[in-house]
Amino acid sequence: MGEPIRILIADDHPLFREGVSHSLASEPEFSIVGEAASGEEALQLARDLLPDVVLLDIAMPGWGGLLAAEKIATACPASKIVMLTVFEDQDKLLAAFKAGARAYVLKGVSARELVSVVCGAAQGEIYVSPSLAAGILVALTRGRPADPLEELTEREREILTRVGQGLTNREIGDRLHLSEKTIKHYITNILQKLQVRSRVEAALIAARLAPRGPLAKREPGH
Repeated sequence: MGEPIRILIADDHPLFREGVSHSLASEPEFSIVGEAASGEEALQLARDLLPDVVLLDIAMPGWGGLLAAEKIATACPASKIVMLTVFEDQDKLLAAFKAGARAYVLKGVSARELVSVVCGAAQGEIYVSPSLAAGILVALTRGRPADPLEELTEREREILTRVGQGLTNREIGDRLHLSEKTIKHYITNILQKLQVRSRVEAALIAARLAPRGPLAKREPGH
């Protein structure tokens, strides 16, 4: 058996949070490393603990789960975010995935199904509660930007620029003061967003779609 999946749980309702924590902690493949009651606390703990999976409620005091998801996805790209919420709302679901979530689970889910979702998320799988799945597929198909570069965050665009310059993950990490493992996770996200299989294809798309934009190399003297 490998290392346990390290989980951070963020929900402002102590009874629910403790119930989820107790349920997941009973599974030998899980380790609950922290609990938070707000988005701000979730970000701080995510930075300190670097969990494999972060379970986030949407309706929390302060930032709330959506803003927390965006900040955690940026600060800790190796952590997979699972939204666990009562909101059976397509707009919130879309916002959650745009913020960086990998799964959107309704709180009525069974303990066994939640275990399955967390395991899948830790391995990079995407999950949407079945009652919302059909609607999200239609919305994503209809709303996909013509330019896939629009889906990249500022940090991802910066890393893609370095990829286009031919730098290795280690060299990119050295320049941006990030670990080689973190850069690898960023590049995995970039390839998924651009729907390509290699960093070479990603760099070619960047050059073709934005030849004069911030991803392009500057000519000497410009």
